[in-house]
Amino acid sequence: MIFTSDNAFGVAPEILDAIARANMGAVPSYGEDEITKRLQGRFAEIFEHEVAVFPVATGTAANALALATLTPPYGAVLCHEHAHVHVDECGAPEMFTGGAKLLGVSGAAAKLDPQALEAALATMPAGNVHNVQPTTLTVTQSTESGTVYTLGELRRLTGIAEGRGLAVHMDGARFANALVSLGCSPAEMTWKAGIDVLSFGATKNGALAAEAVVFFDPARAVDFAFRRKRAGHLFSKMRFVSAQLEAYLDDDLWLRNAAHANALAKRLADGLALVNSARLQAPVDANELFVRLPRGTLKRLREAGAGFHPWPMEGDDAENRTIRLVTSFATRGEDVDRLLQVVSS
Repeated sequence: MIFTSDNAFGVAPEILDAIARANMGAVPSYGEDEITKRLQGRFAEIFEHEVAVFPVATGTAANALALATLTPPYGAVLCHEHAHVHVDECGAPEMFTGGAKLLGVSGAAAKLDPQALEAALATMPAGNVHNVQPTTLTVTQSTESGTVYTLGELRRLTGIAEGRGLAVHMDGARFANALVSLGCSPAEMTWKAGIDVLSFGATKNGALAAEAVVFFDPARAVDFAFRRKRAGHLFSKMRFVSAQLEAYLDDDLWLRNAAHANALAKRLADGLALVNSARLQAPVDANELFVRLPRGTLKRLREAGAGFHPWPMEGDDAENRTIRLVTSFATRGEDVDRLLQVVSS
């Protein structure tokens, strides 16, 4: 019963097979191979738009390099106060931007509140040499609380950003999970909603180590290739990263994997909702759940072999504590049922 993270699970067999196929023969290096070249067209097809695509190996690299491309050293990146780029990337965005400031903005269930965003922007008048200049907005889809912005919510935020001339970046570490949740097209959740640059995640959803930075205006990507090289993410054997992304997109593997994870998260949430002592802390829109349980229940779960992370939240006390549960493409239905059995006992 492993619910610690979707990073805890292995690699989808289809992706492992693609890596093995890419291992045959000798091909040009540093992204000049045919697999990497095909990705440009494949992503353009999926997003219904001309794009510039750059494979990297980690989400931290994708986010930090994307934000560095959009934000000058004297700029500010506005994000949710619990955003991964703000809390969990060890200052990588600040380092790669050359010192730009990340400003956390409040909002329930890890969603940026439009009024709070407007209030934050109002404190930074354009052209005031004494203030950092707001340059970029970044949103996480799905969020750090497992919630998903609706298309209307995204457009509201990007409209505010556009009004101040900010570029908009999306951290899509769990992009497929959010897409399946909304049931919309990739285009509708990105450039049609006002997103300029996307960190497209695959690792959490079945890849070995594969992410991509997707620019919906290739002109914005003019120096990204140099930033990627300088950061050590231009792989000499790039075909092995690109092969993962190609297989991930082939035959809708990415959507099938995400649908499986989301369905099991809903099954888990529905079961927990029937337990009087369990309190879900946020809507379950994708594949993450945050639930407050009695200390005795947590002890039984550990003794039964369940893996999860404590996730302290406001309202926790000595007797009731919040944990995070994450389902993945490889989570088994019987593990969900077993966890619910233990919680209910």
